Amino acid sequence: MRFSFIGKNNVTVTEALKEKITDKLGRIEKLFPADSKATVTLSVIKLSHTIEVTVTLPKRTLRAEVTKDDMYAAIDEVTDILENQMVKYKSRLRDKSRRDKTFADEYQAIALPEEPSDDGNEINITKEKHFILKPMDPEEAVMEMELLDHSFFVFKNAKTEMFNVVYKRKDGAYGLIEPEE
Repeated sequence: MRFSFIGKNNVTVTEALKEKITDKLGRIEKLFPADSKATVTLSVIKLSHTIEVTVTLPKRTLRAEVTKDDMYAAIDEVTDILENQMVKYKSRLRDKSRRDKTFADEYQAIALPEEPSDDGNEINITKEKHFILKPMDPEEAVMEMELLDHSFFVFKNAKTEMFNVVYKRKDGAYGLIEPEE
């Protein structure tokens, strides 16, 4: 696994921090393919230490973010989150590849021999919604999202004629997801 480190808000990524993160993530490195890349972003705002780790896999991206009073505690927790995500992802992908051969290639790209079975992680979709997508601008979509009291909203962008998503971020701001052509 290749690592890249980014320090935000005047955070200097010291060799001790790099070594601690590399050691901790090295503990779960065996779960990831050899060609995966981990981007680690460290930031401090007042007394809150935040670590965000994004791991790029051949066809997927895993992300975990933790904010704690202590950076080393945040590193421990983000490692546990990534480990749980990867185990769950592999388990689901293994089950899908058994039922549908289109997932077999993706599973083979990340699979390790003799993985333990974890049969309690099947996705259970309990509700479906159907609605008509009308063209609108992102500001109108945010207003619609707020009226519905949702945390995200799918809409057709009037300018690009593409499907977009607006969402409410943890900091109270809004985000826009636009597909690339």
